[in-house]
Amino acid sequence: MSFLEVHGIVKTYAVGGQTLTVLRDLDLVVESGEMVAIVGASGVGKSTLLHILGGLDRADTGSVAIGETKLTNLPDEAVVAFRNRHVGFVFQFHHLLPEFSALENVEMPMRIGRLPMATARPQAEALLRRVGLGDRLTHRPGMLSGGEQQRTAVARALVMQPSILLADEPTGDLDEATADALHALLREMHRTYELTSVIATHNPRLAASCDRILRLEGGQLHPL
Repeated sequence: MSFLEVHGIVKTYAVGGQTLTVLRDLDLVVESGEMVAIVGASGVGKSTLLHILGGLDRADTGSVAIGETKLTNLPDEAVVAFRNRHVGFVFQFHHLLPEFSALENVEMPMRIGRLPMATARPQAEALLRRVGLGDRLTHRPGMLSGGEQQRTAVARALVMQPSILLADEPTGDLDEATADALHALLREMHRTYELTSVIATHNPRLAASCDRILRLEGGQLHPL
């Protein structure tokens, strides 16, 4: 049963007085519970695609549907609310707030969603313990290693119990051993939380651990 459906996506940018087409009539269907890797050269549009899938950006034309919700038809405010509740994002650079602790960073989506702190704090703490950071709850990002920062980012992405996880080069800034540990964690979280996941990656081991690999080239996706 398909959970993510993308049809006819076109995305262009104005560059130096000319139009650059990054995504060209792109289609994508991801089944519920599937873990899909998207590979391709740097600058080919993988990040742009993930941003459109999760409602961080809008395509020029085409449609994006997650479950029963067609994001294309929603006003911006409704897209923000949907994204906060149903979409988990993990980025290459963790984007943690430096002035807040790991626990406060993971709580942030629940604060934005106006969940009561009596619910938010224990849920965030439990998830940080689940990703192996039970002894780092009060540490700020600058006191955490790169792998610990990404584990915190994974916990933050999952704290609202989203239905879909989008990860953009999640191991791209990590050494090989730390990257392997992180992609094992992503696979575990995918199974445990029964997610549908789309992961853009240059890491061949992470891609190989997914159910399906697609290459983004020429603005379109091609099966490998």
